[in-house]
Amino acid sequence: MKGSLMSTSDSDEDAAASGTGLRPRLTVIGTGYLGATHAVCMAELGFEVLAVDVDHSKISRLSAGEIPFFEPDLADLLRANLATGRLRFTTSFEEIAEFGDVHFVCVGTPQRPDGYGADLSHLNAAIERLAPMLTRPCLVVGKSTVPAGTAAGIARALARLAPANHSAAATADAGADAETDADIVPDLAGVQLAWNPEFLREGFAVADTLHPDRLVFGVASPAAEGALRAAFAPVIAQGVPVIVTDYATAELVKTAANSFLATKISFINAMAEVCEAVDADVLTLAEALSHDVRIGGNFLRPGVGFGGGCLPKDIRAFQARADELGVGVALRFLREIDEINNRRRDRVVDLVSAALDGTLAHRRLLVLGAAFKPNSDDVRDSPALAVADLLARTGADVTVVDPVATPNARRALPGVTYSETVEDVAADADAVVLLTEWRQFAELDPARLGQLVRRKLVIDARHALDGDRWRQAGWVYLAPGRPTGVIPSPVPEQRPRFGLPAATGPDAAARDAEIEAPVGRRS
Repeated sequence: MKGSLMSTSDSDEDAAASGTGLRPRLTVIGTGYLGATHAVCMAELGFEVLAVDVDHSKISRLSAGEIPFFEPDLADLLRANLATGRLRFTTSFEEIAEFGDVHFVCVGTPQRPDGYGADLSHLNAAIERLAPMLTRPCLVVGKSTVPAGTAAGIARALARLAPANHSAAATADAGADAETDADIVPDLAGVQLAWNPEFLREGFAVADTLHPDRLVFGVASPAAEGALRAAFAPVIAQGVPVIVTDYATAELVKTAANSFLATKISFINAMAEVCEAVDADVLTLAEALSHDVRIGGNFLRPGVGFGGGCLPKDIRAFQARADELGVGVALRFLREIDEINNRRRDRVVDLVSAALDGTLAHRRLLVLGAAFKPNSDDVRDSPALAVADLLARTGADVTVVDPVATPNARRALPGVTYSETVEDVAADADAVVLLTEWRQFAELDPARLGQLVRRKLVIDARHALDGDRWRQAGWVYLAPGRPTGVIPSPVPEQRPRFGLPAATGPDAAARDAEIEAPVGRRS
């Protein structure tokens, strides 16, 4: 007979007040960005959580209270929930199969190296490893971003591989705990599947998990829905909307959402290209559009384009899947969205080159930002790092500053110089190029910095700086899609002065706030 499968609050009254009741035991398969965040936050909501990964070093670090990536507030929650005993980590699939009532699969689905499609090898491996060990009724929940139709295939694999779905002995064994299981995974017959896509924004993942704007449940039975509702009871008790649908629609919700967000970003960046041609102001244009309730201001922020581990690979995988389904023409526009996004990187290089008389070789360029967005150390498909690479390829002497992403950036782009502070590397810079809108960059003192650099030239590719303030301090301020007027060619040199007191370094608290106009959530 199995051990107890239920976890309760300190009292029945507490459970009722919190909207949790009897709680299922949860497992998380995969402890990357999504999995580690989900495991920690579900423990914070009061569940017993056991997370598994095949990477022994990652499990060791997490068990010791160390998050292997940067995400505000997550490390504190990890240590707090380890201390309560609600959260544990393991490398044993046998242990999670024995422990869990609801298993969340959170493995990566990166872009395939040989094309645009999603690489599902990690997902398939996780299911093939877990399913043969599931000997009693439970719910497997996919959270990974996958092409439409993937969940149906996984459901068939679970039906084929899980002993609980075809073993009379396993059914009898599960019946021994029927009184316990009934309240936790109600009416589940064997092992069932649900799909519950994630909508996390890097830098805000804790809030997005604890207080999401919606929950999407892709299920094939009322029993699966009931089990998933039990796993999210504290969240649902907050009044969070729950959309219950089929597998394919749940899968499409995530890819469609990311495609729409990417389209909106590339649209305003396309408008920036037009604004540059007629010397118009894309920020004013975006503001005017945002007042139209049919359009809104979310994601109407021009800049150097989107990046990271989600939007770029997700829209490409969506195109690839549409082609496989014979409806590729419906998503043909996503190819242009991708092209517009990549063109913005070239445009920043063009701006820097034009301001320096068309010559970048041997110029000292100070690049602010390596992460694809603030409050993250993620450099996957980072526009900032891509631009730094393009600038370095012209022969420029590039130094990249980022408060947290420099270790990852060094591995991804080893051919440039790195620093975690601006003042240490600003001397003799011919141009400052802002590519990630960290708060500490927006709060730089242009007068102080102007006394260190060779030329007072700043290219604000993220529209994060106060252009008037920088111009008043004597800088030439340029930004994509903004009126330029007459650009001095070249920007006059000035004599650098040294021995100035350094400005205060990056404030750890400032890293927790993203410089972002009301443009909504970033994925």
